[in-house]
Amino acid sequence: MREPLDAGFPARFHVRVELWSAGGLFNQLERHLEYDLLVHFIALEKVYEVLLVENDRPFSLGKFVRMEDAERALARPRRVPVTAPANRRQMYYQVTLEAENLSVSDLDDLNRWLRGELQPAIRGQRNPGTALTRGLRSLTARLLGGGTREYVATSQRFRVR
Repeated sequence: MREPLDAGFPARFHVRVELWSAGGLFNQLERHLEYDLLVHFIALEKVYEVLLVENDRPFSLGKFVRMEDAERALARPRRVPVTAPANRRQMYYQVTLEAENLSVSDLDDLNRWLRGELQPAIRGQRNPGTALTRGLRSLTARLLGGGTREYVATSQRFRVR
């Protein structure tokens, strides 16, 4: 994911932590928490900024000159308030990490552009440079290796007494 990031495309890491209870026919989702980690290169400052976004509120985790330092900020362990209640049911955690170089809105912009969003721009209803630039930027990011990767990890089952 480094090449698209260095080319100016932000990276987004969406984390979902889920607590499940096991038993019966179906497992049941008990609690969950989601947050995003964003990293982008600020060309004018020549630094990578790392942001934590919780409940639509961004918190800066710092600006870093070296990519490796930004990676360490992303990889720091975080305690999330998803605790298991004391009961006799078996419980387990599942964590999903979705990593992408482009936001969903960037992908939607590319799809609209490829479907002909340029037409309203040509008729004067929208700025043609904006539609073309957004489409080419998104397409370039894909060619540089941008995309979405998903990783899932599940804990062993446990009981809290």
